[in-house]
Amino acid sequence: MNHVMRRASELALDETTVTVLRAGLKATADEVVQAIIDEVPPYANALTGHMGATIRRAVRTALGHYLDLASGNATGGDGGDAAYELGRGEVRDGRSMDALLSAYRVGARVAWRCLAAGAVPAGLPAAEVAKFAELTFAYIDELSAASAAGHADELAARGRDHERHLEQLARDLLAGASPDVLLASAQRAGWQPPVSLTAVLLPAAQARPAYRAFDPSTLVLDDLPDATGVLLVPDADRSHLLRQLTERTAVVGPARPWIRASASYARAVRARSLSSDIRDTEDHLPELVLSADADAFADLRARALAPLRTLPVATARRLEETLRAWLLHQGRRDEVAAALFVHPQTVRYRMSQLRELFPDLGSPHRVLELTLAVGPRVV
Repeated sequence: MNHVMRRASELALDETTVTVLRAGLKATADEVVQAIIDEVPPYANALTGHMGATIRRAVRTALGHYLDLASGNATGGDGGDAAYELGRGEVRDGRSMDALLSAYRVGARVAWRCLAAGAVPAGLPAAEVAKFAELTFAYIDELSAASAAGHADELAARGRDHERHLEQLARDLLAGASPDVLLASAQRAGWQPPVSLTAVLLPAAQARPAYRAFDPSTLVLDDLPDATGVLLVPDADRSHLLRQLTERTAVVGPARPWIRASASYARAVRARSLSSDIRDTEDHLPELVLSADADAFADLRARALAPLRTLPVATARRLEETLRAWLLHQGRRDEVAAALFVHPQTVRYRMSQLRELFPDLGSPHRVLELTLAVGPRVV
């Protein structure tokens, strides 16, 4: 308020004028508040009852501080501090800065009319009236600027708090927290739970840019280990989601009920650990199933294919490829031959070898074991 102080020092109202103006502060405050109620819709019901009395006292206090300035008997700090807190309070009451600035404009006009109506009859020289007007509006401008700063700071603080609550909710979801914890976390974040969530793994640097293209209620974290980011996308249309990620290095987990988002995340993580080429985990379910217990799969493979270990490596490899094609094509020789790019007679010959090695090749249990053993290779 330095320039307000300078203007006040140029004016310095005499004691007689100040006394007259102080006597009318209550009436001036009442007129200011009533004009705001009448002219600024967001305040139509906000300035009545107990709240109205509180605001009237605050207006009287501000006007009293203003008269102290105008008479050269005050510093500029108190009014600005109160206006700053008023701006913060308006955020808590759900009103916009536009509403508050409108209230200031109306208040300035009415306050000046009332002050001028008291100052001129009290003997304020005509030459000083212009200075008095400049000081009045400069003071109101300073108050409105202080309120705007308080309003902006409160919004920023609330935004940071909201962001922290959303991030904590995402962490709770990835950690598989209990339903009670998740519901409480969602409530703190003001986040409406969807039916499902789909986890998307991305490089951390891509997480925030990708997030902007999704539903605003998508949750995002970009500070996970190994420079990984994750999006938790609500109620996603999977084909549309995959198209949105076409230009990004992403792994998309399955859709899961929102309280089981950790399952979607875990699958995406495991898919990425299997191969950097996996994009849609739904396209790689066999590999994911067979990699669920790598030791068990290795034991199954070793036991089921043990007869092949008695053969030279190249022969064993050819027969394993033939066995895989035979199982996948359900013994249809021509299709097996086409898949292996060999003559059907070659298939017949190799299958006779395999039947000697695996006498129980017609057993359903044996077929199941061999199908798993020669299925998608996992590491």
